[in-house]
Amino acid sequence: MADAPRERTRRLEQVRPDGPRLDTPQGTRRRLGVRRSLDSDTFGVFAEQFARFMGTAQFLIYMTLVVVVWILWNRFAPDALAYDAYPFIFLTLILSLQASYAAPLILLAQNRQEMRDKVIAEQDRQANARAHADMEFLAREVASLRMAVGEVATRDFVRSELRSLLAELDRDADGTGVAGGPGAPGASGGPGGSSGATDRSR
Repeated sequence: MADAPRERTRRLEQVRPDGPRLDTPQGTRRRLGVRRSLDSDTFGVFAEQFARFMGTAQFLIYMTLVVVVWILWNRFAPDALAYDAYPFIFLTLILSLQASYAAPLILLAQNRQEMRDKVIAEQDRQANARAHADMEFLAREVASLRMAVGEVATRDFVRSELRSLLAELDRDADGTGVAGGPGAPGASGGPGGSSGATDRSR
């Protein structure tokens, strides 16, 4: 029984004599370079600030001053101090390099602004949807309140009902006084005589 693992290992080595053993873990390989994660948000903020600065009059004034000083220096300075001759090839190269870097940064800033506009538009759409739902709910509540108020007795209706009830009571009182006649109690002489009947009729 003790020789069983050895026999199994020997068989595996016979099956794959040239390759690595199946029961041996592979080692991790280390890369020479260090991978750095670039924060897109930070770079996007820098691009927006750069594009915002390029769109100001301050940048235009600074750029004009640099170009004018460059041209005047290389035009009127001694040959030993001038570093860019008349065609100003070096200045053209610098301006081209600045434009080549400015264009992607401006596009990146525009893309971020477009994404921001999409988020704002989505928030506005959700707010409008909620406001529309609230207005529909309020409209239904107002309609239900109107229906409920329509079933409630108004002041004029109550007054008309009271008037009709008083008229009916007066008619009943008059009919009772006439049916009593002279022989009715209190119809003559006593404390509840004709004066009482007259009061009831009123």
